[in-house]
Amino acid sequence: MARTREFDTEAAVSRAMELFWARGYEGTSVRDLTRHLGIGQGSLYAAFGDKDGLYRAALEHYRTTYAAAALRSLDEGADARSAIRTMLVERVRIATEHDGRGCLMINAACERVPQDAATRRTVRDVLGAGQEALAEVLRVAAERGEIAARHDPHTLAAFLVTFLNGLLVSSKITPDPRALEPLVEIALATLD
Repeated sequence: MARTREFDTEAAVSRAMELFWARGYEGTSVRDLTRHLGIGQGSLYAAFGDKDGLYRAALEHYRTTYAAAALRSLDEGADARSAIRTMLVERVRIATEHDGRGCLMINAACERVPQDAATRRTVRDVLGAGQEALAEVLRVAAERGEIAARHDPHTLAAFLVTFLNGLLVSSKITPDPRALEPLVEIALATLD
C-alpha cells in the first residue's frame, strides 16, 4: 500500500527555489535539499523524481511568482515609460537582495545552459513571454505617442530584455541598487 505524502509539495518547491537561487544547481546537493525541506530522500524522489525534477519545479514556481509579477507590473503603470521603469527597477531590487543572488532564470541560463535542454526551454519561454508582453506595451505606447515610433517594438523589447539580463548578471557583481538603477534611465532613453 502506497504511503500518502506527508509534506506540502508547493511549500517544498518554494523552499527549494530559494535554496537553488542562493546556491545554484551545482552548489545544491540532494542532502542540502532534504535538510532544507525537512523531508527524507525517498520523499523527495517520490514527489519530484530526482534533483532535476525538483529544480524544474523550482524554475516553474519562479515563473508563476516572480516572472508573472514582472509581467503584471507592465500592465499597472500609468504610462509605458513608468511601467517599464518600475519593472526594471523592481527586477534590480529583487536581484540585489540577499547579497546579490541575482535572478534565478538568468542564474539558470548561466549555469545550466547549454548542457541542459529543459532549462534552456524554460528560460527561453520565460524571457520570450516577457519580451512579447514588453513589445505589446511598446507598440501601444508608440501608437499613443507616449514614446518615439522610430524603433520596431519587438526589436526595442528585445533590446530591453537583453539590457535587463546584463543588468541582472551585473547585480551579482555589484549587489547595490543605487549603483545599477541609474543605468535604467539610460536604457529608457531608447524610448525617446
